[in-house]
Formats: sequence, C-alpha cells, structure tokens
Amino acid sequence: MASNSTWGSRIGFILASAGSAVGLGAIWKFPYLAGNNGGSVFLLSYLLFTFTVGVAMLISEYVIGREGRMGAIGSLKKVVGKHWGVFGTVGVVTAFAILCFYSCVGGWCIKYLIDAFTGTGIVSNADELNKNFGSFVSNGALAYFYQIIFLLANAVIVSLGVQKGIERLAKFLMPVLFILMLILIVRGLTLPGAVKGLEYLFKPNWSGFTSSAIFNAMGFTFFSLSLGAAVMVTYAGYLSEKVNLLTSTAWVAFLAIMAAVLGGLMVMPAVFAFNLSPTAGPGLTFVTMPAIFSQMPFGVFFAILFYFCLVVAAITSSMSMLEAVVASLLDYTRLSRAAVTWITTALAAFIGLFCTLSFGSLSDFKMFGKNVFDLLDFLTSNVGMPLSEIGFSVAAAWIAWKVTAKQLTSAGPVQSWLLWAIRIVIGILSPLLIVTVVLTGLL
Repeated sequence: MASNSTWGSRIGFILASAGSAVGLGAIWKFPYLAGNNGGSVFLLSYLLFTFTVGVAMLISEYVIGREGRMGAIGSLKKVVGKHWGVFGTVGVVTAFAILCFYSCVGGWCIKYLIDAFTGTGIVSNADELNKNFGSFVSNGALAYFYQIIFLLANAVIVSLGVQKGIERLAKFLMPVLFILMLILIVRGLTLPGAVKGLEYLFKPNWSGFTSSAIFNAMGFTFFSLSLGAAVMVTYAGYLSEKVNLLTSTAWVAFLAIMAAVLGGLMVMPAVFAFNLSPTAGPGLTFVTMPAIFSQMPFGVFFAILFYFCLVVAAITSSMSMLEAVVASLLDYTRLSRAAVTWITTALAAFIGLFCTLSFGSLSDFKMFGKNVFDLLDFLTSNVGMPLSEIGFSVAAAWIAWKVTAKQLTSAGPVQSWLLWAIRIVIGILSPLLIVTVVLTGLL
C-alpha cells in the first residue's frame, strides 16, 4: 500500500465502500430471497442483522485497517501479531479468486449493454433468449473477449490510484447508479400489475418465514456488505483519523441496504407486470429482463439504463477486490502501483479464462462435482470469506481491543455501554453468525 494513499473526503470513502458492497447480487439475489423467505419479514430480519452484526463486522475490519495503514495482511501483522497475517492472506486470496470468476459475469453485462444499444438483445421469446444466452456463454472466445474488456477497465481505474481512480469514479458512478435505478423503478411501478411485485417483496408471508429464512437473511447480510474479502480493511487504511468510524460504518450499511431494496423495486414490479417467473436467479438478468424490455414502450432505452446499472454495480464491486490484492502486494514489493495492478490483472485474466471456459469447452471438467467457476464461487463464499472474517472479529474484540476502542473514539467520545455492546457483538455474536451461516451452507 502506498504510504501517501488517502481518501480525498469522507464521502469518497463511504461511496467507495458502498460501491464494493453493491454488486450484481443486489439486482437479482435480494428480490429472490425476499420473495421466497417471507417478504417483509425477511427484509426486517436482514435489516436487524445488518445494523447489528453486519455493522460490527465492518467495524472490526475498519479499525484494524485504519490503525495498520497497510493492506489486509500487513495491517493484521502490525496491529495484532505476526501470525494473524494468515487471516489477511486468506482474505486477499479470496478477493483475487472472486475477481477471477466475477469478471466473467462482468463481461456478460458489458455484452448485454452493447446488445441493448444495438437493439439485438431485446427479444420477447424466452426460449430464444435462453438459447442466445447459452450460445454466448459457451462461446469461449467471445465471452473471454468481454471478460478481458471488463478486467482492463478495472485495471485502468486501480492503476490511477485511490483519489484519481477509485474515489473519483465512485463519487460519479454511485449517484448515477441510484438515479438510474430510481428511473427504472418509476417506470416499472407504472406498469399494469406492478403492485403484485410489491406484494411479493414486502407483504408479510409468515408461512415462508422459516428457520432457513433466518439463515438466508444472515447469509445475505454477510454477502451484501462485502465482508471477509480484504476490501474494507484496505479501504479503511486510506481513511483519516478525524473521520468518525461509527457514523461512516452506519452510512455504508444503509447504502448497501438501499441498493438491495432498490434492486428489488427495479426488477420485481416489471417481472410480475408481464407474468414472468420471479425465481429465475441470475437468469433474471439475462433472460427475463430482455423479454420484459421487448414488450415495454421505449424498451430499448430502458434496457440500456438497466444494463448500464449492472455494469456500474459490477465495476464498483470488482475494482475494490483488485485494489485489496494490489494494496497488499505493494506492502511487499518495490514495484509501482501500475506494475502491480497490471501483473495482478494478467493473472486474474489467466485464471479467469478457465472460469469462462467452464460454460463451454471445460463444462465437463469437474472438481468435487463442480466446474471451475462454481468451485471458486463455493470456496470463496463458504470458506475464504467466513474464515477471514472470524480472524478480524476475534482480533478486534479480544486481542487488540485497546486499538478498537482507540479507533472508535478518535473522532469523539463514545459512551462506555456502547463500546461494551460493540465488543460483545464483534467478539461473540459475529463469530456465531459466521459459523452458523457456514454450517447451514455446507449441510
């Protein structure tokens, strides 16, 4: 991490952190989970978990990052102890692995954005859309071409540095993302039958709210805040001591929640207005939505807005993963930021090729019953992120609590009862949540 790297403003840090948290999952994962797990009851559970345990886990990364002023590995070693760097290493490797397969989907988004501009992707026949999507992702050369474009965009941004690259883009793209989402929401809500989509998202459905729904709410909290991937600890390392960590953390959590809810409002009213399936998962993005736009007045225009939103969400999330890797590598090399960025990108492109080919020529190649893409997805979600986050939680609450208390009070006094509550949530509830989510996902 370059010693002179800092955020130019508090809002830049908040928007960049929120941008990391707001990924493609906000568009398709939240609506599906909410609708199938109790509607508003699921939403309330997600809000509760996010503003308690989720915020606590964010704090654990922020305090160590700002105290250490290094990447995830170096900060843990410096603040907690030499052997604790292993949890940072797990986080950095996890961020790199996510970038490798996430860039595949980022490439798909760019391709569909171009198709929206040309009007070629706006087709009403769902079978044809399914066929087109399958044909595209199985075409290794074409899919890899778009993946490379996506990775190059990330490399250019990160190579420019914190203020000129990441912060400048986040300050522009995040407001644009929310504005475009609002435009699409207004349009969707004016469609006949859109109210059914609102009911799907927000109407209490106690029969759908089971123990698994609670686990899903906890899991999505972890997923939606970009925890355990070395990102937040890295971003905190660029933050001024004068910035209030508690309020900044609350803002990041609030924006992440708002993005998920807006993602649901952007998609579901339109899905129900055209009597399509709300449970399509990722297919919602590349099959269901094009069918909707083909039947909607000014559909091409709204398709362009939608896929531009997806590209923005993908880039603000993926550039944070690349930055997490680059920052840690800069701590242990004399190479320039630009050199480390391009070397890391080249490695991600190499491994990413195997992820892309998982849908084509390597689709039959399996490890533990999963192709390369699915295996990396599984390992990062169920092993890497949880293991790294447990390390940060235990370290912040028990090994380096004096540092945590110091960081939380650096911008002003905090009442002792609140500090005590934060410590309990970070050191006890957070690890319990992580273990519960992991076991639920593995069993």
